Amino acid sequence: MRVMAQMAMVMNLDKCIGCHTCSVTCKQAWTNRSGTEYVWWNNVETRPGQGYPRTYEDQERWKGGWVVSPSGRLKLRAGGRVKKLLQIFANPVLPSLEDYYEPWTYDYDTLVKAPLQEHTPVARPYSLISGKPMNISWSANWDDNLGGAPELTKNDPVLRKIRDAAAESVQLEYKKTFMFYLPRICEHCLNPSCAASCPSGAIYKRAEDGIVLVDQDACRGWRQCITGCPYKKVYFNHRTGKAEKCTFCFPRIEVGIPTVCSETCVGRLRYIGLVLYDADKVLEAAANPDDTALYQAQRACFLDPHDPEVISAAQRDGIPFDWIEGAQRSPVWRLIHDYEVALPLHPEYRTMPMVWYIPPLSPIVDEVTKVAVDPESPESHDVLFAAIDTLRIPTAYLAELFTAGDVAVVEKVLKRLAAMRSYMRDINLGRDPRGEIAEAVGMREEDLYDMYRLLALAKYDERYVIPTGHAEDAHRLEELATDCAVSEHIGLDGRGTEGPFGADSGRGPVPVAIQTFAETKRRQQADEMGRPADRQGGLTQ
Repeated sequence: MRVMAQMAMVMNLDKCIGCHTCSVTCKQAWTNRSGTEYVWWNNVETRPGQGYPRTYEDQERWKGGWVVSPSGRLKLRAGGRVKKLLQIFANPVLPSLEDYYEPWTYDYDTLVKAPLQEHTPVARPYSLISGKPMNISWSANWDDNLGGAPELTKNDPVLRKIRDAAAESVQLEYKKTFMFYLPRICEHCLNPSCAASCPSGAIYKRAEDGIVLVDQDACRGWRQCITGCPYKKVYFNHRTGKAEKCTFCFPRIEVGIPTVCSETCVGRLRYIGLVLYDADKVLEAAANPDDTALYQAQRACFLDPHDPEVISAAQRDGIPFDWIEGAQRSPVWRLIHDYEVALPLHPEYRTMPMVWYIPPLSPIVDEVTKVAVDPESPESHDVLFAAIDTLRIPTAYLAELFTAGDVAVVEKVLKRLAAMRSYMRDINLGRDPRGEIAEAVGMREEDLYDMYRLLALAKYDERYVIPTGHAEDAHRLEELATDCAVSEHIGLDGRGTEGPFGADSGRGPVPVAIQTFAETKRRQQADEMGRPADRQGGLTQ
């Protein structure tokens, strides 16, 4: 047994309101600079929908993740070393800008400086890539709130997998359609296929907390990592010629502060904590030939932080005791292990993702009222369980997202969430709590109450249990941070004005936000990346 610590996240999809605050704050903090105009480390998708980039879940097309060979060994779906060597200068399996979207801004100076005239001036959209006028036809959130359905939802790769009857209930019956929001970041997998795909070894998994990062100095822009990631959460910075991805806000995590997306989440749906796992079991679990068994195989890799044997082994492997205590108080561990309501996203990719989700239960009350039962009556508990089979969003769709098609696991989770609601309704209405509700889903009454507190009432320090980095590790962490940050590259002129893999590659200064077409045009024609002091208004001719 080789114990390692992994920083992980759980998102409660029942609480996501699709406000995109997490996406905007992440954009402002991490990808608000030249070369990352189209990049969203955090994005929120409406499901059913095509996602971002379009149809990223269609691995027959994009070749992401792992597959099991006839010999029982794991291999990259995109091919091994020989195939990658042949494609190293021209990777044919990459999403294009059309699959992402062409970012744009507006010529606001037309509105501000236009003279008095009969007709109101219009701010035309201009491409942030070419600087030319463009027509907006797609974006990172084009099918938000089922926009364009059913024409667009029929291209949802998950929807194609489930039976036709279930697909029709989602696509065609507009008044009965149920959507939910799916926030996505990098999964920081236990078995990352992006790292295995990188020819230069620039992507690595930090030993102390499992966060997957890109060494900007080692990256050579081969872009094999983009193909290898099945979630398509590695992006190419066309300005620097480097690959970039979500860093799990590691500078904040190291001092015990949650990620920017979690800190600013309006719905308070994100939970962050440590999970201890046995590194020796990861490969065997990922190579399980049965896709539907991968969820339980990954859970078997996690270790009970309360087990004395695990505690002893963790200390032997160099995990600080306060980190072990953090794992014992981790909300992620409780949601995955104690309550068993969190599920991984697409375990069939065999990357062992570490951002898990609690599937949505709403609008379950609507189904109860259809059978003329008062949702607040004691009899509603049995109807709640029966109504799960008739939810607007088919459980088969949720199963394709979270359990590789195993509907039974999803139904078990939804029944536990429904039992929690029914049990707490009795308490809130002044009735005696009924233990049979907890027994019906294999839980104790105390567990239902504790799960309710964690999901509905948890305070800041209960949602985020993040042990800080140790002072004795500060120098090592600083070196790792330097490897992942954009460091200065001294060019041929000795001033570091241009790196070998694109304009301003490896530059240190973080540029200002692109807000107007005028700024964009000036910066795209400039030789250096912008600085706050350089900002000017007006459209340069």
